[in-house]
Amino acid sequence: MFTLGLFIFSYGIALAITVQHLGIHPWDVLSIALFDLFGLSIGTWAVIVGLVLVCISLIIDRKYINYGTFLNALLVGPFVDMYLWIGWFPTSNETFFEVIILLVAIVTMGFGGGMYAAARIGVGPRDGFMLSLSDQFGMSISRVRIVVETSVLVLAFLLGGPVFIFTFIYTFIQSPVFQFSYHYHSKRLDQLLGRI
Repeated sequence: MFTLGLFIFSYGIALAITVQHLGIHPWDVLSIALFDLFGLSIGTWAVIVGLVLVCISLIIDRKYINYGTFLNALLVGPFVDMYLWIGWFPTSNETFFEVIILLVAIVTMGFGGGMYAAARIGVGPRDGFMLSLSDQFGMSISRVRIVVETSVLVLAFLLGGPVFIFTFIYTFIQSPVFQFSYHYHSKRLDQLLGRI
């Protein structure tokens, strides 16, 4: 479930990148900005950023770091690069259909993210980082997320990353899908393992 969730989540990221001019998630904006400036690949920058956040989280509060966190940090980037290389994406030059493609990408990310999180073998490096900051400074998770992702977005924008309208509403669409997927897959996993 964890691995399948990562595959689905990564496809959602890659699909969103194909219509990045409409706006994508702040962390992905940062990866694209770093790719445009320094080369390597978008996935490689996702791995580098993820590992840096894991290292910071280990210093701040290591309780949210598990082997699944390292797997997430190391696998999502290569999966994204693989999908971008294969190119299994719908394409359109019409803005209406590009918006549909981006909405599908956001839903796919939320669904896959909820699935891998339901496996309960470690949160992603970005979530672990924000949870660690929340505990360290006694701030709510939502406030930390707003501060961190806004800071990442400003940095990515200054570096030349693609920012547009969907960048600002991404979380409002993705979070409810993530929550539904997390609860659904948690229940399915508990049934499969005979916990309920």
